[in-house]
Amino acid sequence: MTDQLDSKVRSSKWRGYAINVLIIVVVVVGIRLWQQRDMVSGAAPVLKGVTLTQQLYELPTHPAKPTLVHFWATWCPICRTEQGTIAAIAHEHPNTITVAMNSGLTNEVKQYMQEQGIDFPTVNDPDGSISETWGVHAVPASFIIAPDGKIQFVEVGYTTEIGLRLRLWWAGI
Repeated sequence: MTDQLDSKVRSSKWRGYAINVLIIVVVVVGIRLWQQRDMVSGAAPVLKGVTLTQQLYELPTHPAKPTLVHFWATWCPICRTEQGTIAAIAHEHPNTITVAMNSGLTNEVKQYMQEQGIDFPTVNDPDGSISETWGVHAVPASFIIAPDGKIQFVEVGYTTEIGLRLRLWWAGI
C-alpha cells in the first residue's frame, strides 16, 4: 500500500514540475512575442547613416549574402554580455551593421566602444528615429535579412552566437 502511495506522490511531483516548466515556457514565449509586436517584417526598411568611422552606410536592398542588423545600447547590460558575439560575427561576416539606440552623441558612443574594446560597424541613433522605423522598443534586437531583402528572423533579448550563426546560415539557403 505504501508503494502505491509513494508512486502516486512521485507521479504528482513530476506532474507539478512539468506544469511549472510549461508555465515558464509560456511566459517566456509570451514576453518575447509581446516585445516583437511592433517590429517590422517583410521587406527591410531603409537604413542609411554615417558609421562611427565616418563611412556612409546604406543597407543593401539585395545583398549577395544574409545581413545582420543589430540594435544595442550603451546602457543595456544584456547588450554588454552579447558584445563578444556580435564582434565575432561582424569580423567574419561583412554584412553586419549595428545601431546604437538612444546611447548619446557619436563621441560618447565612440568612447564607450573604445573602453569596451569593440569595433564592429555602428551607426549611431541618438534620437531613436532609426529604431522607431524598425519598430525596436527593446534591446538587444537583431534582424536577419535574406538575400532577397526580406526580414527572415527577428530576435529580441540575448541570443547566442550559435543561434545567430544558424539563423544567418538558414537565411542564406
